[in-house]
Amino acid sequence: MTAVHHRYATVDGRQLFYREAGPADAPVVVLLHGFPTSSFMFRNLIPALADRYHVIAPDHLGFGLSDAPSADEFGYTFDALTDLTAGLLRQLDVTRYAIYVQDYGAPIGWRLALANPDSITVIITQNGNGYDAGFVDGFWKTVWDYQAEQNAETEANIRGALSLDLTKWQYLTGVPDETLVSPDTWNHDFALLSRRGNDEIQLALFRDYATNPPLYPALHEYLRKSQPPVLAVWGKNDPIFGPDGATAFSTDVPHAEVHLLDGGHFLLESAGDEVAAHIRDFLGRVAPSR
Repeated sequence: MTAVHHRYATVDGRQLFYREAGPADAPVVVLLHGFPTSSFMFRNLIPALADRYHVIAPDHLGFGLSDAPSADEFGYTFDALTDLTAGLLRQLDVTRYAIYVQDYGAPIGWRLALANPDSITVIITQNGNGYDAGFVDGFWKTVWDYQAEQNAETEANIRGALSLDLTKWQYLTGVPDETLVSPDTWNHDFALLSRRGNDEIQLALFRDYATNPPLYPALHEYLRKSQPPVLAVWGKNDPIFGPDGATAFSTDVPHAEVHLLDGGHFLLESAGDEVAAHIRDFLGRVAPSR
């Protein structure tokens, strides 16, 4: 059995939880989770990679087992979450690493890459957008309306994303066999979403998501200039980030490897073995473990 360590670190006065496994001298892979989950989403992927790689999976502030100061006490932005992630990596003496980004993990990963391009060895994106292509209007219109104007109607609509039904919907929509997805997933996430004050944290991040698409031109320039190895392994039935978001990476990185798998937003829950196999094969070719 692979030893996975469950640790805490204090960064800028905030306690961050992270999972860590694999040889200390192996190439590093940093796993960055999305909304509304945590490093819990990587509980099976970490052992699948840790025989060859040093894997680190933090919980963003306000998520999982990391601190969750109120939105009045801490300004929840993607810039702020990135700064904490960068601080954790510095504390762990991690200077070169591959990133796996999903959902919210993508804009955090893009900020890390733009701030220090030489630190990124490989990009693995699993339903983590970096282009305007791929945003599914049926989900995002509610977010865009709330970003444009905060009023009773737009707030009530966006709060639906914090419900148990919508959390379950994120896990099951587009999955060919729903029985493969454990109910532990959406119940775990919903319990954390339901903590007192966490709703305001999530509303702040929904508002701040508007800062992410304006970063895309800089991201595309970085991709064109640096040509990092890119693997897009994507749930093609995702009702939030559609497959056009995956194929778009080939625009700026012609050698990007794209795999559209039969699954949804949280692809690891129904196709985890297949995703892990693609990652191991890809990393073995572009970033050998030894």
